Amino acid sequence: MTVLDTGDKRPGIGTDTVEVGTGRADPRPVSLTRRTLPRQVPWAIAAAAIVLLVLLKLVQGNWGLAVFLSGIAFIVALTAVSWHFEDSRRARDRFATSLISTTFVLAVLPLVSLLGYTIQRGVDKLTPYFLSHSMRGVGSRDDTGGVYHAIIGTVEQVGLAALIAVPIGLLTAIYLVEYGRGRLAKTVTFFVDVMTGLPSIVAGLFIYAFWILMLGFEASGFAGSLALMILMLPTVVRSAEEMLKLVPNELREASLALGIPKWRTVLKVVLPTAFGGIITGVMLSIARVIGETAPLLLLVGLTQSINTNPFTGWQSALPLFVFDQNHAGNKFAEERAWAGALTLILIVMILNLAARLIARWKAPKAGR
Repeated sequence: MTVLDTGDKRPGIGTDTVEVGTGRADPRPVSLTRRTLPRQVPWAIAAAAIVLLVLLKLVQGNWGLAVFLSGIAFIVALTAVSWHFEDSRRARDRFATSLISTTFVLAVLPLVSLLGYTIQRGVDKLTPYFLSHSMRGVGSRDDTGGVYHAIIGTVEQVGLAALIAVPIGLLTAIYLVEYGRGRLAKTVTFFVDVMTGLPSIVAGLFIYAFWILMLGFEASGFAGSLALMILMLPTVVRSAEEMLKLVPNELREASLALGIPKWRTVLKVVLPTAFGGIITGVMLSIARVIGETAPLLLLVGLTQSINTNPFTGWQSALPLFVFDQNHAGNKFAEERAWAGALTLILIVMILNLAARLIARWKAPKAGR
């Protein structure tokens, strides 16, 4: 009797034998897929890497070295197991995936540890009394006083800076995307790129030389806002420019085909479509400057009293409050410094949440 073998002799692939003339197939199963690691294996290797992390911390006492070595061990172990039990293609895929996951964890760990340590040190002092009182008449060694005057200063200074920087930055981005051609557009792009890496102290020195020394104005919250505006401007321009570039050209062409002027197309079609991304860019620029200390030391001054007028007199701010309390050199001042830093983080988080809600509310509705 003649037997026809139609199977594949490669490892892991079964064979199928059929008896000619009878139509009866060999009952052995045919494997059409390659071997794959169970889902529990990567998690088990990750758990082993965490155990190795703890052991290295106990032996070395260095969290940074322990995290780095345990991450390398996780990548190597997962790749080796995949290479042995699967194939080279899947092993390379496992290597790339584990490398990206490990680097993400390594990037997030410092942020999480910083946030956790700040909460641990500052949450006890963060009380309603602390948020509603200033440091007027309070000594550095007194266990009283609060951050109310610094909150007012930060909100007013950053608000004025955003009020100036956002319209200018948005109009600049619209010009670069919708109208900019030739040498002028290239020059504007070049200076925006240069301003992106501008140190904050340079912006403070420029405003100090121009606004205070040359024009004769006094140190005030508004002077600090001008320096913060310079630091915010390139972030607003770049983020808004990228968001406007993402708007499909078909929307512009459809609006122009209906006879609508270009300025009205930008106002009614392009900007609403990119509104969510623009709001995100504005929040990034605010987060960029809200913690700046160097220009405020030059331009705002340092006061322990409440000053609600940013155009006259010295005015405190949260970065200045943290800087001043941290240099007082005693237990109570250090607690106030950590509580001030936690207050600053909470303000940034609240602003980001508000921006996301506004962007979702104003986003164009998708059609069905």
